[in-house]
Parts: sequence; structure tokens; C-alpha cells
Amino acid sequence: MNRKSKVRNLKWLALGAMLLALSFPANAQQPKKVGRIGYLAAGTPSARAPYTEAFRQGLRDLGYIEGQNIAIEYRYAQEKLDRQPALAAELVSLKVDVILTAGASGTRSAREATNTIPIIMAQDPDPVGNGFVTSLARPGGNITGLSSLVAELGGKRLELLREVVPRLSRVAVLGTSTNPANAQQLREAELAAGPIGVRLQFLDVLDPKDIETGFRAATKGRADAVLVFGGPFFIPRRTKIAELAIKSRLPAIYNRSEFVEAGGLMTYGASIPDLYRRAATYVDKILKGTKPADLPVQQPIKFEFVINLKAAKQIGLTIPPNVLARADRVIR
Repeated sequence: MNRKSKVRNLKWLALGAMLLALSFPANAQQPKKVGRIGYLAAGTPSARAPYTEAFRQGLRDLGYIEGQNIAIEYRYAQEKLDRQPALAAELVSLKVDVILTAGASGTRSAREATNTIPIIMAQDPDPVGNGFVTSLARPGGNITGLSSLVAELGGKRLELLREVVPRLSRVAVLGTSTNPANAQQLREAELAAGPIGVRLQFLDVLDPKDIETGFRAATKGRADAVLVFGGPFFIPRRTKIAELAIKSRLPAIYNRSEFVEAGGLMTYGASIPDLYRRAATYVDKILKGTKPADLPVQQPIKFEFVINLKAAKQIGLTIPPNVLARADRVIR
């Protein structure tokens, strides 16, 4: 081979090597799959904002940036529960990787829409009673997440009522008999009421008109206070419930801070923002390949006690200083 041919071959080899080298970065820089999360909530964007932001923060803490390596499809039922099945079906049609639900009604709608896409409960009062999981330790199926209820909550709320109403003897309980979680809460409240000498009057609320009827029955039954259970039926009507409690001059304790922000007296329960923040860790594990059935349902680890002094003043109630000092937040 003459010198000219050798030079030509070397040029071709150099060109081939250069093209091969350029191809490696191109392959290495192939965009990673962007995880898609379906976010299903019964409420409105504004009402859910603190919880949505807590979930986003949880994702950011894990290295996810919305619009870059994660995409979230938000669907809000605007407090119209009958819209949730269609919204859940819409998320399934978008082929999201995981669906985050903001309550039992949303989880039920998502479960009816899919048995393959993983469903993460941001907060559910009774995942076993609602039939979403086989057990907390072994969920089974495609649903897991966080529970918002622990056994001691009913007793703790009654204790707080007794501290602000020293002669507490009768407590009206507003609940919904068709809600499995309410049935569990009632059993726990009854177990806690006996030892402290408190009698409970359960008032079944199955229809909006039953709320006013319930408060009239509480007054007629000479209730000293009211214990309001949670559920999708009560949250959209929280302002009306708080107003009726004030009108009836009955100290009331609720399970969610939204009731106190709507004018209610006080609330004690799981910190819902903390549950949403922790829900991000479930989403992270699912996106990395873990199956929902292998992720146990976790219970609350952070609780919130909120007092509304405006409501206390309206019903002529003085909150003892030692109770006020224990509040995580006071609305003045």
C-alpha cells in the first residue's frame, strides 16, 4: 500500500472514530421517562391548596421537579362527589403511572376505574373497613398509602371537650351510619366515654336536612357538647355545621382544621399536610418499581390541635390557659 492510500485510510478511520464518539453522548443523553401522577380530589383547588403544596414539597424533597422529571394531572370534583368516577376514568385513559387520592370517595372511584394502576391514598380514615386493603400490614391489590385515623383519637377528643367543659356528661355525636369509618369512630368513642362518665347521643346524618335536625335533637337531649365525625358528607358543609354549633351554643370538636377555619371551636386530628407530604414517598417507590401490595399502609405520626377563640367568645366559653398552651395553632 502506497503512502497516499495509507493517509486516505487513516482519514477514514479518524472520521469513523469521531462519528462513533459523537454517538455515545447522544445515546447517554436520551431523555428519561417522565413519571405521570394522577391527582384526584373531591374539593376545590383553593381548598386543597395546603395539601397539594405539601405533596409537591414532598416530591421536591425527593428530587422531583414538576414539569421536568414529573408531570401531575390534577382533577378536582369541586365538592361534587358524583363527578369523581368520570374524573378517575379520565386519569386512567391518560395512562398515568400512579393515582393519588384525597379521600375515601376518590379512592373508591379510582378502584372502580382500574385494578392495575397503583393507587396511593393520601389519607383514609379506615382503609380496611372501606374495603380498600386486606390489612394495613399487607394491603394486597393495587391500593396502599396512609390512614388518617388511630384508635386513640376518639378518646382524646372527648378528653379535650371535658377540659373545656368541666361538667361534661352528655355529648351529641354527629355521624353517618353508612360510613364504615364513622362506625369505627363511634365504637372507639363509646369505649372512651364510659370510664369518664360521659353518655353519647348518636345523631345519624344521611341527608343535608339531618344536620339541623341533629342540632335540634342535641339541644333537646341537653347535650353539653358536640363531637363531629369526618367524612365526605360533612366537609363540604363545614360552615353550616360550625354556624349551627355556635347558634346552639354548643362547644364542638372536629377532626379536621377546615372546620375550625370555617368558624368551628376546635379540632384535634392527624396533620393532613404531613400525610400528603409522606404520600410523596409512596409515589417515589411506585415510580421506581415497587408494587403497592408490598408497601404497608402507614398511620399518622403528627397531630394537630387548633382552637378558634372567636368561636369560644361567641358561645360564651373560656378556654382554660393550660389547654390553650397546648394548641398548635390559635385563631383569634
